[in-house]
Amino acid sequence: MTRLSTPGGSVRGSSVETAGTTIKRFLGIPYAAPPSGANRFRPPVPVPPWTGVLNCTVPGPAVPQNPESHAPPGSMPRSWSEEGCLNLNVWTPGTEGPARPVMVWIHGGAYLMGANSDAMYDGARLAAAAGVVLVSVNYRLGALGFLHLADLLGADYGDSSNLALLDQLEALRWVRRNIGAFGGDPHNVTLFGESAGAAAIGTLLGMPSSEGLFRRAIMQSGTAERYRRPEESARITAAFLELCGLDSSSAKELLTLPVERLLEAQAALEQRAAAESFAVPLPFQPTVGTPSLPVPPLDAVRNGTNSGVDLLIGTNLNEGSFAVKMRPASAADPDYPARAAAVLSGAGVPPEVAPGYTEALTRLLGTAPAGKELLEAAIADSLYRQPSNRLLAARRQAAGGKNFAYLFTWRSPAMGGKLGACHALDIPFVFRHLDTPEAAFLTRGKAPQPLSDAMSRAWAAFAGTGTPGTEHLAWPEYGPQRTTMVLDGESRLEADPRQEVREFFEAVRLLPAS
Repeated sequence: MTRLSTPGGSVRGSSVETAGTTIKRFLGIPYAAPPSGANRFRPPVPVPPWTGVLNCTVPGPAVPQNPESHAPPGSMPRSWSEEGCLNLNVWTPGTEGPARPVMVWIHGGAYLMGANSDAMYDGARLAAAAGVVLVSVNYRLGALGFLHLADLLGADYGDSSNLALLDQLEALRWVRRNIGAFGGDPHNVTLFGESAGAAAIGTLLGMPSSEGLFRRAIMQSGTAERYRRPEESARITAAFLELCGLDSSSAKELLTLPVERLLEAQAALEQRAAAESFAVPLPFQPTVGTPSLPVPPLDAVRNGTNSGVDLLIGTNLNEGSFAVKMRPASAADPDYPARAAAVLSGAGVPPEVAPGYTEALTRLLGTAPAGKELLEAAIADSLYRQPSNRLLAARRQAAGGKNFAYLFTWRSPAMGGKLGACHALDIPFVFRHLDTPEAAFLTRGKAPQPLSDAMSRAWAAFAGTGTPGTEHLAWPEYGPQRTTMVLDGESRLEADPRQEVREFFEAVRLLPAS
Protein backbone atom coordinates (compact mmCIF):
# COMPACT_ATOMS: atom_id res chain seq x y z
CA MET A 1 0.00 0.00 0.00
CA THR A 2 1.07 3.58 -0.71
CA ARG A 3 0.04 6.57 1.35
CA LEU A 4 0.26 10.21 0.25
CA SER A 5 -0.68 13.45 1.94
CA THR A 6 -2.37 15.96 -0.39
CA PRO A 7 -3.89 19.40 0.22
CA GLY A 8 -7.32 17.73 0.06
CA GLY A 9 -6.46 14.98 2.55
CA SER A 10 -4.48 11.77 2.86
CA VAL A 11 -5.02 8.96 0.35
CA ARG A 12 -4.03 5.31 0.33
CA GLY A 13 -3.26 3.73 -3.02
CA SER A 14 -1.57 0.65 -4.39
CA SER A 15 1.30 -0.20 -6.73
CA VAL A 16 1.51 -2.11 -9.99
CA GLU A 17 4.54 -3.30 -11.95
CA THR A 18 4.56 -2.67 -15.69
CA ALA A 19 7.46 -2.77 -18.15
CA GLY A 20 9.91 -2.95 -15.27
CA THR A 21 8.55 0.21 -13.65
CA THR A 22 6.61 0.53 -10.41
CA ILE A 23 3.54 2.74 -10.88
CA LYS A 24 1.61 4.04 -7.91
CA ARG A 25 -2.11 4.32 -8.53
CA PHE A 26 -4.81 6.13 -6.60
CA LEU A 27 -8.33 5.33 -7.76
CA GLY A 28 -11.70 6.93 -7.12
CA ILE A 29 -10.47 10.17 -5.54
CA PRO A 30 -13.42 12.59 -5.16
CA TYR A 31 -12.74 15.95 -6.81
CA ALA A 32 -16.16 17.51 -6.15
CA ALA A 33 -18.95 17.13 -3.63
CA PRO A 34 -21.71 14.61 -4.48
CA PRO A 35 -23.81 16.00 -7.37
CA SER A 36 -26.97 14.44 -5.91
CA GLY A 37 -29.72 15.83 -3.70
CA ALA A 38 -29.68 19.62 -3.69
CA ASN A 39 -26.70 19.59 -6.09
CA ARG A 40 -28.52 17.77 -8.91
CA PHE A 41 -28.49 19.82 -12.14
CA ARG A 42 -26.27 22.44 -10.50
CA PRO A 43 -22.58 23.31 -10.99
CA PRO A 44 -20.02 21.19 -9.15
CA VAL A 45 -19.04 22.15 -5.63
CA PRO A 46 -15.39 21.69 -4.58
CA VAL A 47 -14.95 18.66 -2.35
CA PRO A 48 -14.19 19.67 1.25
CA PRO A 49 -10.95 18.33 2.77
CA TRP A 50 -11.38 15.03 4.57
CA THR A 51 -9.88 13.71 7.77
CA GLY A 52 -8.24 10.34 8.13
CA VAL A 53 -6.91 8.33 5.19
CA LEU A 54 -9.14 7.79 2.16
CA ASN A 55 -8.97 4.31 0.65
CA CYS A 56 -8.18 4.79 -3.04
CA THR A 57 -7.29 1.23 -4.00
CA VAL A 58 -10.43 0.47 -6.02
CA PRO A 59 -12.16 2.50 -8.74
CA GLY A 60 -14.97 4.84 -7.82
CA PRO A 61 -18.46 4.47 -9.27
CA ALA A 62 -19.31 5.58 -12.78
CA VAL A 63 -21.78 8.33 -13.57
CA PRO A 64 -25.40 7.09 -13.88
CA GLN A 65 -25.95 5.73 -17.40
CA ASN A 66 -27.78 3.09 -19.37
CA PRO A 67 -25.98 -0.08 -20.55
CA GLU A 68 -24.29 0.17 -23.94
CA SER A 69 -26.31 -1.30 -26.77
CA HIS A 70 -23.14 -2.14 -28.74
CA ALA A 71 -20.70 -2.85 -25.91
CA PRO A 72 -17.48 -4.72 -26.84
CA PRO A 73 -17.72 -8.49 -26.42
CA GLY A 74 -17.22 -9.57 -22.81
CA SER A 75 -17.95 -6.15 -21.36
CA MET A 76 -19.85 -5.89 -18.09
CA PRO A 77 -22.34 -3.11 -17.27
CA ARG A 78 -20.70 -0.31 -15.32
CA SER A 79 -21.46 0.11 -11.63
CA TRP A 80 -22.70 3.65 -11.07
CA SER A 81 -23.81 5.98 -8.30
CA GLU A 82 -25.13 9.51 -8.62
CA GLU A 83 -23.70 10.43 -5.24
CA GLY A 84 -20.11 9.28 -5.67
CA CYS A 85 -19.55 9.62 -9.41
CA LEU A 86 -17.39 12.77 -9.55
CA ASN A 87 -14.09 11.05 -8.97
CA LEU A 88 -10.75 10.72 -10.72
CA ASN A 89 -7.84 8.27 -10.93
CA VAL A 90 -4.13 9.05 -10.75
CA TRP A 91 -1.18 6.97 -11.94
CA THR A 92 2.31 8.22 -11.15
CA PRO A 93 5.84 6.86 -11.64
CA GLY A 94 6.81 8.54 -8.36
CA THR A 95 6.88 11.74 -6.36
CA GLU A 96 10.64 12.23 -6.25
CA GLY A 97 12.77 14.35 -8.60
CA PRO A 98 11.63 17.12 -10.93
CA ALA A 99 7.89 17.57 -11.39
CA ARG A 100 6.53 15.50 -14.25
CA PRO A 101 4.19 16.53 -17.09
CA VAL A 102 0.54 15.80 -16.31
CA MET A 103 -1.88 14.23 -18.82
CA VAL A 104 -5.60 14.42 -17.99
CA TRP A 105 -7.84 11.98 -19.92
CA ILE A 106 -11.46 12.84 -20.80
CA HIS A 107 -13.28 9.68 -21.92
CA GLY A 108 -15.71 9.45 -24.83
CA GLY A 109 -19.12 7.84 -25.17
CA ALA A 110 -21.42 10.27 -27.05
CA TYR A 111 -21.96 12.21 -23.78
CA LEU A 112 -24.13 9.25 -22.74
CA MET A 113 -21.82 6.54 -21.42
CA GLY A 114 -18.28 5.71 -20.33
CA ALA A 115 -16.19 5.89 -17.17
CA ASN A 116 -12.65 6.58 -16.04
CA SER A 117 -12.57 3.01 -14.70
CA ASP A 118 -12.93 1.40 -18.15
CA ALA A 119 -10.03 -1.01 -18.63
CA MET A 120 -8.95 0.57 -21.91
CA TYR A 121 -8.15 3.80 -20.01
CA ASP A 122 -5.93 2.18 -17.38
CA GLY A 123 -3.04 4.62 -17.32
CA ALA A 124 -0.28 2.49 -15.80
CA ARG A 125 1.44 1.50 -19.04
CA LEU A 126 1.36 4.98 -20.55
CA ALA A 127 2.57 6.58 -17.30
CA ALA A 128 5.42 4.06 -17.10
CA ALA A 129 6.53 4.38 -20.70
CA ALA A 130 6.14 8.14 -20.87
CA GLY A 131 7.23 9.19 -17.40
CA VAL A 132 4.11 11.29 -16.92
CA VAL A 133 1.51 11.60 -14.20
CA LEU A 134 -1.76 10.45 -15.72
CA VAL A 135 -5.23 11.44 -14.50
CA SER A 136 -8.59 10.14 -15.76
CA VAL A 137 -11.82 11.94 -14.96
CA ASN A 138 -15.51 11.12 -14.59
CA TYR A 139 -18.04 13.80 -15.50
CA ARG A 140 -21.82 13.96 -15.58
CA LEU A 141 -23.45 12.42 -18.66
CA GLY A 142 -26.79 12.53 -20.44
CA ALA A 143 -29.58 14.47 -18.81
CA LEU A 144 -27.63 14.91 -15.58
CA GLY A 145 -24.86 16.66 -17.48
CA PHE A 146 -26.68 18.48 -20.27
CA LEU A 147 -30.42 19.00 -19.63
CA HIS A 148 -31.29 22.65 -20.31
CA LEU A 149 -33.34 23.93 -17.36
CA ALA A 150 -32.53 27.63 -17.27
CA ASP A 151 -35.94 28.61 -18.67
CA LEU A 152 -37.84 26.36 -16.26
CA LEU A 153 -36.02 26.43 -12.93
CA GLY A 154 -34.35 29.84 -12.82
CA ALA A 155 -30.90 31.39 -12.63
CA ASP A 156 -29.48 28.77 -10.26
CA TYR A 157 -29.82 26.32 -13.16
CA GLY A 158 -28.56 28.67 -15.86
CA ASP A 159 -25.65 26.36 -16.69
CA SER A 160 -27.41 23.01 -16.24
CA SER A 161 -26.81 22.23 -19.92
CA ASN A 162 -23.03 22.54 -19.51
CA LEU A 163 -22.49 20.69 -16.24
CA ALA A 164 -20.30 18.02 -17.85
CA LEU A 165 -17.89 20.72 -18.94
CA LEU A 166 -18.02 22.46 -15.57
CA ASP A 167 -17.23 19.12 -13.92
CA GLN A 168 -14.13 18.82 -16.10
CA LEU A 169 -13.05 22.33 -15.13
CA GLU A 170 -13.51 21.48 -11.45
CA ALA A 171 -11.35 18.39 -11.96
CA LEU A 172 -8.67 20.60 -13.53
CA ARG A 173 -8.82 22.92 -10.53
CA TRP A 174 -8.34 19.86 -8.31
CA VAL A 175 -5.32 18.92 -10.41
CA ARG A 176 -3.87 22.43 -10.04
CA ARG A 177 -4.23 22.26 -6.24
CA ASN A 178 -3.22 18.65 -5.62
CA ILE A 179 -1.18 17.09 -8.42
CA GLY A 180 2.14 18.28 -7.01
CA ALA A 181 1.72 15.74 -4.20
CA PHE A 182 1.68 12.98 -6.85
CA GLY A 183 4.86 14.22 -8.54
CA GLY A 184 3.09 16.20 -11.26
CA ASP A 185 3.72 19.73 -12.51
CA PRO A 186 0.51 21.78 -12.06
CA HIS A 187 1.82 24.27 -14.63
CA ASN A 188 2.30 21.65 -17.36
CA VAL A 189 -1.09 20.01 -17.83
CA THR A 190 -2.21 18.43 -21.11
CA LEU A 191 -5.86 17.57 -21.67
CA PHE A 192 -6.38 14.60 -23.98
CA GLY A 193 -9.52 12.76 -24.97
CA GLU A 194 -11.31 10.85 -27.71
CA SER A 195 -14.70 11.27 -29.38
CA ALA A 196 -17.04 13.05 -26.93
CA GLY A 197 -14.02 13.55 -24.69
CA ALA A 198 -12.25 15.34 -27.54
CA ALA A 199 -15.43 17.30 -28.33
CA ALA A 200 -15.49 18.41 -24.70
CA ILE A 201 -11.89 19.59 -25.04
CA GLY A 202 -12.77 21.44 -28.25
CA THR A 203 -15.57 23.15 -26.35
CA LEU A 204 -13.33 23.94 -23.37
CA LEU A 205 -10.95 25.67 -25.78
CA GLY A 206 -13.77 28.17 -26.37
CA MET A 207 -14.81 28.62 -22.72
CA PRO A 208 -13.36 31.77 -21.10
CA SER A 209 -13.35 30.15 -17.65
CA SER A 210 -10.99 27.40 -18.83
CA GLU A 211 -8.09 29.71 -19.59
CA GLY A 212 -5.01 28.99 -17.54
CA LEU A 213 -6.14 25.52 -16.45
CA PHE A 214 -4.28 23.57 -19.15
CA ARG A 215 -1.27 24.25 -21.32
CA ARG A 216 -1.81 21.76 -24.11
CA ALA A 217 -4.63 19.75 -25.67
CA ILE A 218 -4.84 16.54 -27.69
CA MET A 219 -8.10 15.90 -29.53
CA GLN A 220 -8.63 12.41 -30.95
CA SER A 221 -11.69 12.36 -33.25
CA GLY A 222 -13.14 15.55 -31.81
CA THR A 223 -14.76 18.84 -32.74
CA ALA A 224 -15.33 22.33 -31.40
CA GLU A 225 -18.75 22.45 -33.07
CA ARG A 226 -20.82 20.04 -30.96
CA TYR A 227 -23.35 22.34 -29.29
CA ARG A 228 -26.92 23.56 -29.49
CA ARG A 229 -28.65 26.91 -29.26
CA PRO A 230 -30.93 27.47 -26.22
CA GLU A 231 -34.11 27.04 -28.26
CA GLU A 232 -32.90 23.69 -29.61
CA SER A 233 -31.92 22.50 -26.14
CA ALA A 234 -35.30 23.63 -24.82
CA ARG A 235 -37.02 21.33 -27.33
CA ILE A 236 -34.92 18.41 -26.08
CA THR A 237 -35.90 19.30 -22.52
CA ALA A 238 -39.60 19.37 -23.42
CA ALA A 239 -39.33 15.92 -24.98
CA PHE A 240 -37.47 14.63 -21.94
CA LEU A 241 -40.08 16.02 -19.55
CA GLU A 242 -42.82 14.30 -21.52
CA LEU A 243 -40.96 10.98 -21.27
CA CYS A 244 -40.74 11.51 -17.50
CA GLY A 245 -44.51 12.10 -17.32
CA LEU A 246 -43.96 15.79 -16.57
CA ASP A 247 -44.41 19.16 -18.28
CA SER A 248 -43.10 22.67 -17.80
CA SER A 249 -45.39 23.28 -14.80
CA SER A 250 -44.06 20.23 -12.96
CA ALA A 251 -40.41 20.40 -14.13
CA LYS A 252 -39.22 20.95 -10.57
CA GLU A 253 -40.00 17.30 -9.85
CA LEU A 254 -36.89 16.43 -11.89
CA LEU A 255 -34.89 17.47 -8.83
CA THR A 256 -36.26 14.62 -6.74
CA LEU A 257 -37.18 11.89 -9.24
CA PRO A 258 -35.25 8.64 -8.69
CA VAL A 259 -32.27 8.63 -11.03
CA GLU A 260 -33.56 5.36 -12.49
CA ARG A 261 -36.60 7.26 -13.81
CA LEU A 262 -34.33 9.79 -15.44
CA LEU A 263 -32.36 7.00 -17.11
CA GLU A 264 -35.54 5.37 -18.41
CA ALA A 265 -36.56 8.63 -20.07
CA GLN A 266 -33.04 9.09 -21.35
CA ALA A 267 -33.06 5.63 -22.96
CA ALA A 268 -36.30 6.46 -24.77
CA LEU A 269 -34.82 9.76 -25.97
CA GLU A 270 -31.71 7.93 -27.18
CA GLN A 271 -33.89 5.54 -29.17
CA ARG A 272 -35.70 8.44 -30.83
CA ALA A 273 -32.39 10.07 -31.74
CA ALA A 274 -31.02 6.82 -33.14
CA ALA A 275 -34.08 6.36 -35.34
CA GLU A 276 -33.72 9.89 -36.71
CA SER A 277 -29.99 9.79 -37.44
CA PHE A 278 -27.92 7.88 -39.99
CA ALA A 279 -24.77 8.98 -38.16
CA VAL A 280 -24.09 9.03 -34.41
CA PRO A 281 -27.15 9.87 -32.27
CA LEU A 282 -26.27 12.77 -29.97
CA PRO A 283 -29.38 13.74 -27.99
CA PHE A 284 -27.39 15.68 -25.38
CA GLN A 285 -24.92 18.45 -26.18
CA PRO A 286 -23.65 21.65 -24.53
CA THR A 287 -25.62 24.87 -25.01
CA VAL A 288 -24.20 28.20 -26.17
CA GLY A 289 -25.64 31.52 -25.12
CA THR A 290 -25.29 30.42 -21.49
CA PRO A 291 -23.16 31.92 -18.69
CA SER A 292 -20.25 29.50 -19.12
CA LEU A 293 -20.43 29.22 -22.93
CA PRO A 294 -21.51 32.63 -24.20
CA VAL A 295 -20.54 32.15 -27.88
CA PRO A 296 -19.88 29.15 -30.13
CA PRO A 297 -16.48 27.67 -29.24
CA LEU A 298 -15.05 28.04 -32.74
CA ASP A 299 -15.87 31.77 -32.72
CA ALA A 300 -14.22 32.15 -29.32
CA VAL A 301 -11.11 30.31 -30.52
CA ARG A 302 -10.98 32.48 -33.64
CA ASN A 303 -11.12 35.54 -31.39
CA GLY A 304 -8.20 34.36 -29.27
CA THR A 305 -9.62 32.37 -26.35
CA ASN A 306 -6.96 29.89 -25.19
CA SER A 307 -4.76 30.97 -28.09
CA GLY A 308 -1.64 30.11 -26.09
CA VAL A 309 -2.59 26.44 -25.76
CA ASP A 310 -0.68 24.03 -28.01
CA LEU A 311 -2.92 21.63 -29.95
CA LEU A 312 -2.46 18.14 -31.41
CA ILE A 313 -5.56 17.02 -33.30
CA GLY A 314 -6.50 14.24 -35.68
CA THR A 315 -9.04 11.72 -36.88
CA ASN A 316 -9.22 8.09 -37.92
CA LEU A 317 -9.73 7.48 -41.63
CA ASN A 318 -12.99 5.52 -41.26
CA GLU A 319 -14.70 7.33 -38.37
CA GLY A 320 -18.17 6.47 -39.66
CA SER A 321 -17.82 2.72 -40.19
CA PHE A 322 -19.34 1.69 -36.83
CA ALA A 323 -22.41 3.85 -37.46
CA VAL A 324 -22.88 2.27 -40.89
CA LYS A 325 -22.20 -1.35 -39.95
CA MET A 326 -24.04 -1.43 -36.61
CA ARG A 327 -27.27 0.32 -37.63
CA PRO A 328 -30.10 -2.24 -37.77
CA ALA A 329 -31.56 -2.72 -41.22
CA SER A 330 -34.90 -0.98 -41.80
CA ALA A 331 -37.17 -1.05 -44.81
CA ALA A 332 -37.96 2.60 -44.08
CA ASP A 333 -34.37 3.72 -44.66
CA PRO A 334 -33.65 5.43 -48.01
CA ASP A 335 -30.76 4.38 -50.22
CA TYR A 336 -27.20 5.20 -49.22
CA PRO A 337 -26.79 8.35 -51.35
CA ALA A 338 -29.92 9.78 -49.72
CA ARG A 339 -28.63 8.86 -46.27
CA ALA A 340 -25.29 10.51 -47.06
CA ALA A 341 -27.12 13.63 -48.28
CA ALA A 342 -29.06 13.73 -44.98
CA VAL A 343 -25.84 13.50 -42.97
CA LEU A 344 -24.21 16.20 -45.09
CA SER A 345 -27.29 18.40 -44.72
CA GLY A 346 -26.87 18.23 -40.95
CA ALA A 347 -23.34 19.56 -41.49
CA GLY A 348 -24.60 22.53 -43.50
CA VAL A 349 -24.30 21.08 -47.02
CA PRO A 350 -27.46 22.00 -48.99
CA PRO A 351 -29.08 19.00 -50.70
CA GLU A 352 -28.68 20.55 -54.12
CA VAL A 353 -24.88 20.60 -53.82
CA ALA A 354 -24.50 17.22 -52.06
CA PRO A 355 -23.61 15.48 -55.38
CA GLY A 356 -20.48 17.61 -55.37
CA TYR A 357 -19.30 15.69 -52.32
CA THR A 358 -19.53 12.41 -54.23
CA GLU A 359 -17.59 14.00 -57.08
CA ALA A 360 -14.85 15.22 -54.72
CA LEU A 361 -14.63 11.78 -53.13
CA THR A 362 -14.43 10.16 -56.58
CA ARG A 363 -11.51 12.42 -57.53
CA LEU A 364 -9.78 11.51 -54.29
CA LEU A 365 -10.32 7.75 -54.56
CA GLY A 366 -9.95 7.45 -58.32
CA THR A 367 -13.26 5.58 -58.48
CA ALA A 368 -16.86 6.27 -57.51
CA PRO A 369 -17.52 5.30 -53.87
CA ALA A 370 -19.93 2.44 -53.20
CA GLY A 371 -23.06 3.21 -51.19
CA LYS A 372 -21.78 2.26 -47.74
CA GLU A 373 -18.41 3.82 -48.49
CA LEU A 374 -20.11 7.10 -49.40
CA LEU A 375 -22.16 7.18 -46.20
CA GLU A 376 -19.21 6.25 -44.02
CA ALA A 377 -17.10 9.02 -45.52
CA ALA A 378 -19.93 11.54 -45.17
CA ILE A 379 -20.19 10.73 -41.46
CA ALA A 380 -16.42 10.94 -40.97
CA ASP A 381 -16.20 14.29 -42.72
CA SER A 382 -19.34 15.85 -41.26
CA LEU A 383 -18.81 14.93 -37.61
CA TYR A 384 -15.04 14.73 -37.27
CA ARG A 385 -12.58 15.48 -40.06
CA GLN A 386 -13.86 18.77 -41.44
CA PRO A 387 -14.64 20.19 -37.98
CA SER A 388 -11.03 19.35 -37.08
CA ASN A 389 -9.85 21.20 -40.19
CA ARG A 390 -11.98 24.21 -39.30
CA LEU A 391 -10.60 24.28 -35.76
CA LEU A 392 -7.06 24.24 -37.13
CA ALA A 393 -7.99 27.11 -39.46
CA ALA A 394 -9.49 29.09 -36.58
CA ARG A 395 -6.38 28.48 -34.50
CA ARG A 396 -4.11 29.68 -37.30
CA GLN A 397 -6.22 32.82 -37.61
CA ALA A 398 -5.89 33.56 -33.88
CA ALA A 399 -2.16 32.73 -33.79
CA GLY A 400 -0.44 31.81 -30.56
CA GLY A 401 0.03 28.15 -29.62
CA LYS A 402 1.51 25.52 -31.91
CA ASN A 403 -0.68 23.18 -33.98
CA PHE A 404 -0.02 19.60 -35.10
CA ALA A 405 -2.27 17.25 -37.08
CA TYR A 406 -2.52 13.53 -37.77
CA LEU A 407 -4.60 11.03 -39.75
CA PHE A 408 -4.73 7.48 -38.34
CA THR A 409 -5.07 4.93 -41.17
CA TRP A 410 -4.14 1.49 -39.78
CA ARG A 411 -7.05 -0.81 -40.65
CA SER A 412 -8.62 -3.13 -38.09
CA PRO A 413 -8.88 -6.77 -39.20
CA ALA A 414 -12.25 -7.07 -37.38
CA MET A 415 -15.31 -8.06 -39.42
CA GLY A 416 -13.11 -9.05 -42.34
CA GLY A 417 -11.56 -5.59 -42.47
CA LYS A 418 -14.89 -3.87 -43.10
CA LEU A 419 -14.42 -1.41 -40.23
CA GLY A 420 -11.16 -0.02 -41.58
CA ALA A 421 -9.41 2.59 -39.40
CA CYS A 422 -12.55 2.89 -37.32
CA HIS A 423 -13.62 5.21 -34.55
CA ALA A 424 -11.84 4.52 -31.22
CA LEU A 425 -9.24 2.22 -32.80
CA ASP A 426 -6.50 4.67 -31.83
CA ILE A 427 -7.17 4.36 -28.07
CA PRO A 428 -5.33 1.06 -27.40
CA PHE A 429 -2.38 2.38 -29.42
CA VAL A 430 -2.07 5.48 -27.24
CA PHE A 431 -2.59 3.64 -23.93
CA ARG A 432 -0.37 0.72 -25.03
CA HIS A 433 -3.15 -1.85 -24.61
CA LEU A 434 -2.90 -3.70 -27.93
CA ASP A 435 -2.75 -7.09 -26.21
CA THR A 436 -5.61 -6.63 -23.73
CA PRO A 437 -8.95 -8.47 -23.97
CA GLU A 438 -10.76 -5.13 -24.34
CA ALA A 439 -8.80 -4.34 -27.50
CA ALA A 440 -8.95 -7.83 -28.96
CA PHE A 441 -12.16 -7.31 -30.96
CA LEU A 442 -10.50 -4.55 -32.99
CA THR A 443 -6.83 -5.54 -33.01
CA ARG A 444 -7.14 -9.35 -33.34
CA GLY A 445 -3.52 -9.66 -32.25
CA LYS A 446 -2.32 -8.05 -35.48
CA ALA A 447 -1.80 -4.44 -34.41
CA PRO A 448 1.78 -3.24 -34.96
CA GLN A 449 3.49 -2.60 -31.62
CA PRO A 450 5.94 -0.08 -33.16
CA LEU A 451 2.99 2.15 -34.09
CA SER A 452 1.71 2.03 -30.51
CA ASP A 453 5.20 2.83 -29.24
CA ALA A 454 5.50 5.76 -31.65
CA MET A 455 2.08 7.19 -30.79
CA SER A 456 2.44 6.96 -27.04
CA ARG A 457 5.92 8.50 -27.25
CA ALA A 458 4.59 11.30 -29.46
CA TRP A 459 1.65 12.02 -27.13
CA ALA A 460 4.02 12.12 -24.14
CA ALA A 461 6.58 14.26 -25.96
CA PHE A 462 3.84 16.74 -26.83
CA ALA A 463 2.74 16.83 -23.19
CA GLY A 464 6.27 17.46 -22.06
CA THR A 465 7.57 19.91 -24.65
CA GLY A 466 4.71 21.10 -26.84
CA THR A 467 5.83 19.12 -29.88
CA PRO A 468 5.04 15.45 -30.71
CA GLY A 469 8.32 15.05 -32.56
CA THR A 470 10.69 12.42 -31.17
CA GLU A 471 14.00 10.91 -32.24
CA HIS A 472 11.93 8.12 -33.80
CA LEU A 473 9.32 10.32 -35.51
CA ALA A 474 10.03 13.80 -36.93
CA TRP A 475 6.76 15.76 -36.75
CA PRO A 476 6.64 19.39 -37.93
CA GLU A 477 3.87 21.87 -37.22
CA TYR A 478 0.69 21.91 -39.33
CA GLY A 479 1.49 25.30 -40.84
CA PRO A 480 0.39 26.77 -44.20
CA GLN A 481 1.09 23.47 -45.99
CA ARG A 482 -1.32 21.64 -43.65
CA THR A 483 1.41 19.13 -42.88
CA THR A 484 -0.16 16.03 -41.37
CA MET A 485 1.32 12.86 -39.88
CA VAL A 486 -0.30 9.77 -41.40
CA LEU A 487 -0.11 7.15 -38.65
CA ASP A 488 0.10 3.59 -39.95
CA GLY A 489 2.41 0.58 -39.97
CA GLU A 490 4.80 2.87 -41.83
CA SER A 491 4.00 6.43 -40.77
CA ARG A 492 4.71 9.33 -43.12
CA LEU A 493 4.11 13.05 -43.55
CA GLU A 494 1.63 14.36 -46.10
CA ALA A 495 0.70 17.89 -47.07
CA ASP A 496 -3.06 18.41 -46.89
CA PRO A 497 -4.27 14.79 -47.18
CA ARG A 498 -7.75 14.40 -48.68
CA GLN A 499 -7.47 17.93 -50.04
CA GLU A 500 -10.29 17.47 -52.55
CA VAL A 501 -12.87 16.89 -49.83
CA ARG A 502 -11.59 19.73 -47.65
CA GLU A 503 -11.88 22.12 -50.57
CA PHE A 504 -15.44 20.98 -51.25
CA PHE A 505 -16.51 21.79 -47.68
CA GLU A 506 -14.72 25.13 -47.76
CA ALA A 507 -16.49 26.05 -50.99
CA VAL A 508 -19.84 25.15 -49.44
CA ARG A 509 -19.11 27.46 -46.50
CA LEU A 510 -18.65 30.33 -48.98
CA LEU A 511 -22.01 29.79 -50.67
CA PRO A 512 -24.50 32.64 -50.18
CA ALA A 513 -27.29 31.89 -47.70
CA SER A 514 -30.49 30.84 -49.45
